[in-house]
Amino acid sequence: MTGGGAAWLAVEVSGAGFLFPLNHAGEIFPWTSVQAVPHVQDWFLGVANLRGGVSGVVDLGAFVLQKPSAPRTEMAQSQCRLVAFNEALGINCAVLIDKLLGLKSLESFVVSDPASEGSPVYFGHRYTDSQGASWQEISLQSLSQHPQFLSISA
Repeated sequence: MTGGGAAWLAVEVSGAGFLFPLNHAGEIFPWTSVQAVPHVQDWFLGVANLRGGVSGVVDLGAFVLQKPSAPRTEMAQSQCRLVAFNEALGINCAVLIDKLLGLKSLESFVVSDPASEGSPVYFGHRYTDSQGASWQEISLQSLSQHPQFLSISA
């Protein structure tokens, strides 16, 4: 990365900061109704029509943090977004995030540490910004190939 260009899409999920590599993220959609699917994992919310295509919708907080998300108020739900995976990843999926926080570059951070031992394979570096906030990089490419992520049946 050169010239301070943006490298990540910064999001908030269940109070935690996450970074998606820009080349892994696709289109960002406002919250839309999701059609529930029977006999699936709790973190798989169902399917949604995103620009004429059917995409699976995963509650990222419930999947990554392995705990059910708290019910969202109407105000909180209005800030939620669906971040689609880049078409190049070959998976029709979007993740539900609580807030879109903008773009970040390497210059946004003062500390970078490799993922902790035992972290999921889709975790990249953990970054700390000048205000002390922690940001976990998530490789949407690795996530899209992770066996647990691909096994939605309950």
